[in-house]
Amino acid sequence: MRKLSNFIGVDTPITRFQHSVGVMLLSQKLNAPLKEQIAALLHDISHTAFSHVIDHVFREPTGQSYHERMKEQYLQQSDIPPILAKYGYNWHEFVHEEAYPILEQPAPALCADRLDYFFRDGMALGLLTAAEVSQAISHLTVQDNQICVDDISTAQWLGYTYMRVDEQCWSNRQAIGLYELMAQLIQTGLQLSAICEADVWLTDQKLWDKLSHSPETDIQRQLAQLRRPVRFVEEKINPWREVSPKIRTLNPKVWINGKGEWLTDLDATFAHELAVYKQRRQGVLSLAIAH
Repeated sequence: MRKLSNFIGVDTPITRFQHSVGVMLLSQKLNAPLKEQIAALLHDISHTAFSHVIDHVFREPTGQSYHERMKEQYLQQSDIPPILAKYGYNWHEFVHEEAYPILEQPAPALCADRLDYFFRDGMALGLLTAAEVSQAISHLTVQDNQICVDDISTAQWLGYTYMRVDEQCWSNRQAIGLYELMAQLIQTGLQLSAICEADVWLTDQKLWDKLSHSPETDIQRQLAQLRRPVRFVEEKINPWREVSPKIRTLNPKVWINGKGEWLTDLDATFAHELAVYKQRRQGVLSLAIAH
């Protein structure tokens, strides 16, 4: 099975486990309380096969991710509650990530979750180096329960590089198209009872194999599309899909003179370029599959 990430230039596998451990280690480095470190390790526990593809399968009008909606149910049915209870923790305390400000913050603020996936994806794409990541981490500081940076140059590097990763990865036309194509396959599998909703918690490979073994013509046709390189183009007339991409940006807080200041308040050029980027990238993306 060819990974969806291969089609956008990410050839090094990045697992949800690696990300979760990374978020925990980053929160530990930032002296987060032990309880918040546990929350960091568990924050993505309910992620499914093919990760955010499933958000395209079960679209929520509110925009809430599927794994967030299912987290409480998933945790409750797992073996994690008794393990936590053994050490004096109630599993309910780890359902809502917004209770942990180092782990999670509303975009575009810095948080351990956002930083870890940025560093990993950016390195996989060759847009940043391990040395640059190490340098950026050395300038992180927690003030008033929020991750800040202690110098403006690091904040600028974070803000600009994050935009580059978003453009080449997260809101990239090719990535969005592949997510839609994979979501279509899973929706077809559900409609034809080749798979059931519980199967989304299988591994990527096991879910793919289950779909591959289906004799349904529609499933096999869609699988064939994903087994070969596919390219997406913008098509305003009779598009295959119309999607509103989620644009991701960072606006780090810089801790100077005993207070936190948003980078956009300190750097007018960055504020302008951030606004231009968001305006350019937002809106409806009309997609077609190139033949």
